[in-house]
Amino acid sequence: MELATPDLTPRQRECVRLAAAGLTNRQIADRLTLSTRTAANHLQAAYDKLGVNDRTQVGRLLTAL
Repeated sequence: MELATPDLTPRQRECVRLAAAGLTNRQIADRLTLSTRTAANHLQAAYDKLGVNDRTQVGRLLTAL
């Protein structure tokens, strides 16, 4: 699924998609070969841009799209 949000970077889109699928920050980091902190930073930046606070809200947003 591709997010229709041009403000997100490709990496932020990947992180958001994985978070919405239920992966933890550690699992996202492992899958994308990032540090856990970098994965968390990407997610937080995406949440800020999308106007949500956590992966539950982003999951609902993706379901609505």
